Amino acid sequence: MTRDDALKQLSHIAHERAFGRHVGSDRLIQAGLDALVAEVDSPSLAMSAGLLRSEESEAPALFDQVLEELGLVFRPPGDPRAAKWAMAHWIAGQIADGTLDPAAGTHLIWSDIAYDLGYPEELQSLVSCALNLDEWEESSGVSVEELNRETIEAAKQFLRKRPVNDRFRVCWIPNCSDCEPTRGKLTR
Repeated sequence: MTRDDALKQLSHIAHERAFGRHVGSDRLIQAGLDALVAEVDSPSLAMSAGLLRSEESEAPALFDQVLEELGLVFRPPGDPRAAKWAMAHWIAGQIADGTLDPAAGTHLIWSDIAYDLGYPEELQSLVSCALNLDEWEESSGVSVEELNRETIEAAKQFLRKRPVNDRFRVCWIPNCSDCEPTRGKLTR
C-alpha cells in the first residue's frame, strides 16, 4: 500500500464514520497499521496501530486523533437533509470511481438516502439502477455487467448535475479533467 492509498483509506473510514456507518475497532487499528507501514507520519498513529485486543475500546478516540493530526477530519453538514445529499454524492463518487460495487452503492442510496429525502427526482436514476440490479436474473435478457455500466454512468451523471452554491464547490467526479486538482476539496 502506498502512502496515498493509506491516506485515502483513512479518509474513506472518516467519511463512513461521519455518515453514521459502523466501523469496527479492528478496521480502525488495521487502517492505522497500514498507514504506519506506508510511512504516514502522525504522532498518534503508532499508538493507534499498536493497540491490543484488550485495548480496542480506545481505537475510536485514537483514530479521531490521527485524523485530526493529518487534517483528514470530515464533518457532514449539520442539516440532516444536506447530510443525506452529501452522503449520496460521496457514495455516487465511489460508484463512479470503481471503489464501491454498483449494486451495493445504489442499494445504500435507495435504502438509506432516497427514502429519507422523499425519493427526489435527482436520485431516480440511481434508485432505478438499484432496483434493476436487485431484481436481476440471468434470464432477464441483460447482463449484470451492462447493468453495472449503466449504474456507473448514472452515478457520473448525478455527480455532474451537483448544484454549485454561490460560494463553494466540491468536485467528486472521478478523473474530471477540468477539476482533478481539486477533487474532493473545497474551491472558491
